[in-house]
Amino acid sequence: MIQTLRSGIFYGGFTLWTLIWAFFTLLTVPMPLSARVWASRLWARVAVHWLGLSCGLHYRIRGLENIPDTPCVIIANHQSALETLLLWCIFPRLSYVLKQELFRIPIIGWGLRLAWPIGIDRSAGRQALVQVMEEGKLRLTAGFHVVIFPEGTRYPCGEVGPFSSTAAGLALRAEVPLLPIAVNSGCFWARNDWRKKPGQVEVQIGPALPPSGKSAALTQAAENWIRATVTQMPGAPAKP
Repeated sequence: MIQTLRSGIFYGGFTLWTLIWAFFTLLTVPMPLSARVWASRLWARVAVHWLGLSCGLHYRIRGLENIPDTPCVIIANHQSALETLLLWCIFPRLSYVLKQELFRIPIIGWGLRLAWPIGIDRSAGRQALVQVMEEGKLRLTAGFHVVIFPEGTRYPCGEVGPFSSTAAGLALRAEVPLLPIAVNSGCFWARNDWRKKPGQVEVQIGPALPPSGKSAALTQAAENWIRATVTQMPGAPAKP
């Protein structure tokens, strides 16, 4: 009952904050890209702070020393919408690779466009891959980290799905490091449950992988690290 009440309070405050943010964000439309990115980051950081106050759901980041000094491709497992907010609390300039349908979400979708994401049509096949390679390299050159969730969808707490090689391919083409990140957000922000559990989300940043070799081998190295890290995180199902 308390969890349901606190979750309702979170969504009420989150909706109010998003509406207020959307109004002021209109002022940044004619401004430089840096102002629009700052606005997107502000929205995410306030939302994460409110989540902690309303639901008692906080986060801990480990491995900050592993972040390269130069732009990189971030490859992370995907369990909930929370990590898309949390990464804004770590990196000042991000460009997410996401499905175009998200742009149609009222207010939030409009705001997503401000931060220079890469919106792809997942049914486009190779054309979508070419788009990620070309636009991703452009953003990396401009000083943005590019975020790719290689599973393509969200997985439950403790589970990691198969990885695509898109992130590794972009890292190799742009000659930038591939940075693996593991999260257990689904243990508290479940995909099919609107209620949020109190606790502490773990965000573990792994050692950056140099852009060398084949994309399949580079992808496998990142996947192996993420998979092993997720299974050791609190909330993950015990091994049989």
